[in-house]
Amino acid sequence: MVFLSGDLKATRPIARFLNTGTVPKWADLVAFLLLAACAVLVVRGAEDMSQPLAALHATPVTLDPARLPEYALRTTLRMFLALGASLIFTFTVATLAAKSRKAELLIVPALDILQSVPVLGFLTFTVTFFMGLFPGRQLGVECAAIFAIFTSQAWNMAFSFYQSLRTIPADLDEVSRQFGFSPWRRFTRLELPFATPSLVWNVMMSMSGGWFFVVASEAITVGDTTVTLPGIGSWLSVAIARQDMKAVAVGVGAMAVIIVLYDQLVFRPVVAWADKFRFEQTASQQRPASWLYDLLRRAAWTRSLSQTLAKPLASLSRATAGLPPVRLPMMRLPKPHPALGRVMDLLWLTLVAVTLAGGVWLLWSFLSARLTFGDVGEVSLLGLATLLRVVVLIALASLIWVPIGVWIGLRPAWAERLQPIAQFLAAFPANVMFPFAVATIVALRLNPNIWLSPLMVFGTQWYILFNVIAGASAIPSDLKEAAGMFGLKGWQWWRQVAIPGIFPYYVTGALTASGGSWNASIVAEAVSWGHEHLEAAGLGSYIAKATAAGDSARVALGVAVMSVFVIAFNRTLWRPMYRYAERRLRLA
Repeated sequence: MVFLSGDLKATRPIARFLNTGTVPKWADLVAFLLLAACAVLVVRGAEDMSQPLAALHATPVTLDPARLPEYALRTTLRMFLALGASLIFTFTVATLAAKSRKAELLIVPALDILQSVPVLGFLTFTVTFFMGLFPGRQLGVECAAIFAIFTSQAWNMAFSFYQSLRTIPADLDEVSRQFGFSPWRRFTRLELPFATPSLVWNVMMSMSGGWFFVVASEAITVGDTTVTLPGIGSWLSVAIARQDMKAVAVGVGAMAVIIVLYDQLVFRPVVAWADKFRFEQTASQQRPASWLYDLLRRAAWTRSLSQTLAKPLASLSRATAGLPPVRLPMMRLPKPHPALGRVMDLLWLTLVAVTLAGGVWLLWSFLSARLTFGDVGEVSLLGLATLLRVVVLIALASLIWVPIGVWIGLRPAWAERLQPIAQFLAAFPANVMFPFAVATIVALRLNPNIWLSPLMVFGTQWYILFNVIAGASAIPSDLKEAAGMFGLKGWQWWRQVAIPGIFPYYVTGALTASGGSWNASIVAEAVSWGHEHLEAAGLGSYIAKATAAGDSARVALGVAVMSVFVIAFNRTLWRPMYRYAERRLRLA
């Protein structure tokens, strides 16, 4: 067998262990066993996903605890596949929005709309498509479930990366331009490293956000047919339908174990690795630690393997760095007149406006034949009721979690202890709380319009906490030391150090939390447990009722009105705050 030199170097420790019988260092052995176990689990899960669709009917989801490890593996694979797709989406779409003003005019409003569209809304249109790609195979339904989880993860990560690229320190930006970095070298040497600390925390939040909607993504209804994929979400769905609180507790316990495992094996090492990308001019006094990260750094064969895998990227970076600027021979293009740029902007805006107008006209043609202006007025009033709930809940969540997030972010040791707890709370499915909410409201005769509202923000408030932690941990150590030397305390410290440091991150967290709250209103404003059904007046309950009744016209109207409210709210509040952060609160 012929190896490349890099491959040969990477395999020498393993070959020495297999062929000569020499026992390697304990770090190499443990690292090899962990990676081998992960590979075996991935292969096993991939084989299960490719089974015929009829196998789901032959072996339906049961509440047998012996099947729980298999369900946990299937759900975890879906979550990480969706996370990988979300990262690819983030690096392409968010980068394009940050670098192109024309693309930004289209992408950012589209992200505003997409984050407010319910997960069930995506499933309605995508299940048939994916099942058609893989007829008779589970892979089609698996792709639909992965796509649904993707829609609960991607928008938060895209907004975070977009915000980081727009707030790159001016001196670093100027240096990269003076050195003539190519676009690829600039991305890998400046933009991606600068955005990594914030992106890592948002990746963790997105992973937890995927758990929040995993129940809806694993129990898929196509017409009169319901397909239930094996997984933790389907386990919880069956347990809730049977009102089996013991099975619900077992499912939540399994979810907690999975979260702790991937926190230790994936996210804790990534957080420790990402600390080296913090923007500061003095060394960090308290660095996050990870036993697995230290083990992999000590293992000889993992270092060789990482160097081998990094060679193609390094070669590409060197190749693009050495490329001379493109020059057209025998001709010199004149510098375009500023008026030409304005004309191009006008043409682009016209194209976007015409596209939107065409979409609105098609929607109006569909709705006008089935609904009246009275329906539009009713839905608009319900949208105002849900808007009021979102504003109040985001304000309360900010008052609670901003101080806590700053305290945690400034203390890496506490961040390590609280990180898995925060991930579990963020991943806790809201429908598990329905029995307690319904029982409490009925027993105390409370008003559902008020007391169902906290369920809307139960799974979305953590976007604020995670982003504030990321912002506080990214405050440069030299800035904190200077604040201590000048004796800044109390409100003065908050006004001159903490709030400017976390503000861009808070805006990202609050924006995604508000969008997620609109999405969560679909399940939070109309809840059931057994024979008890509670409903709060709002746009979410309107869409939920229309979906249950199969009224596609009212579902489309509700989603359209929700999108209008989300865009108007974001443009009125969050976008001006973004621009303020870009102008006034950039590290220079």
